Amino acid sequence: MSDRAGGPAGRAAGQVGRVVAGFRERTGRDPDGVWAAPGRVNLIGEHTDYNDGFVLPAAIDRQVVAAAGRRDGGRLRVWSLQEGPPADLELAGIGPGRVEGWAAYPAGVAWALGQAGVEVGGVDLVVDGDVPGGAGLSSSAALECATATALADLFEAGLDPVALAGVARRAENEVVGVPSGVMDQMVSMLGRAGHALFLDTRSLETEQVPLPLEAVGLCLLVLDTRAGHRLVDGAYADRRAACEAAAAALGVPALRDATLGRVEAAASELGEERFRRARHVVTENARVLAAVGLLRAGDLDRLGPLLAASHASLRDDYEVSSPELDTAVEAAVAAGAVGARMTGAGFGGSAIALVGTDLAGRVGDRVRDAFAAAGFGPPAVEAVTASDGARRLV
Repeated sequence: MSDRAGGPAGRAAGQVGRVVAGFRERTGRDPDGVWAAPGRVNLIGEHTDYNDGFVLPAAIDRQVVAAAGRRDGGRLRVWSLQEGPPADLELAGIGPGRVEGWAAYPAGVAWALGQAGVEVGGVDLVVDGDVPGGAGLSSSAALECATATALADLFEAGLDPVALAGVARRAENEVVGVPSGVMDQMVSMLGRAGHALFLDTRSLETEQVPLPLEAVGLCLLVLDTRAGHRLVDGAYADRRAACEAAAAALGVPALRDATLGRVEAAASELGEERFRRARHVVTENARVLAAVGLLRAGDLDRLGPLLAASHASLRDDYEVSSPELDTAVEAAVAAGAVGARMTGAGFGGSAIALVGTDLAGRVGDRVRDAFAAAGFGPPAVEAVTASDGARRLV
């Protein structure tokens, strides 16, 4: 098992130092401040958020850090210490379909804040991060939420975290062009150390549910297959469209409102593909509610069957798993994990495994061995902890 040296505090301090130095190098001055927002894992509740359903994510101790400073003129200049190239954009020219590449995420946030009535002026922004891109850990939401928190502070937006999550989601939907739900942005804004976030994506009601992993001898491993995923190639949008069509055929506002009995009764009307997509959403919502009940009762060691059923449903009914994800899940369970499942939108990315702390090393070794035997490249295996959401660091 691998964990980066220095722990979360040491990594965060290193990021702040790098991003401040990067800002000085590129602009010749100090930033007005430094802000951060985390990535996330989703414990359970996949592809339910855009169906008005329930989700149970947790913010993690991997984050995007943004150094920002106001500047004269109506331009947004953005640099990344990982991505490239930089972008120098006229704020008035930012909008849907007008910005490409990684810069569309921070630029989209500036645009969405403007749409919310915030007067965003000229600004320089330098970002650094340790949320691996394409791993299903929501590096995009971390970038959006770090940017949104920075710009909201700099330009006195007066928006609460839920509103900023909505701004970040609008940036991703309308400027980046990914029709995502709001789960990733909500947990990146609202995460709390030692807790998972139970979110009703229709009402946006939330509950911070204790996730005392260490106290019960468990840890959460991220099994990054390093088989990167892309959500802008249409696969994500196709599944969302299938869900919307299924809801319309069932006569309900969203699949959140459907029952398994109704879905099964309408199987022939829905057709095979829409039936399976709808069945996943309905059963996954039920699994989220069951998982929340176990967390409230402190029965974390009973989550295994729910995680297994979720992965099977995502693999078979929603068809968003991959050979690498299936291999990671099967190897982790075989090595003694309480449970494992893919996390995130799928099509590659990461799985999570809930593991006894004494078995973490063995689980990591077994997953790496299974990947080698299957001819896959080596995965990254790291322990993560539930952490705080977006905030100002300096």
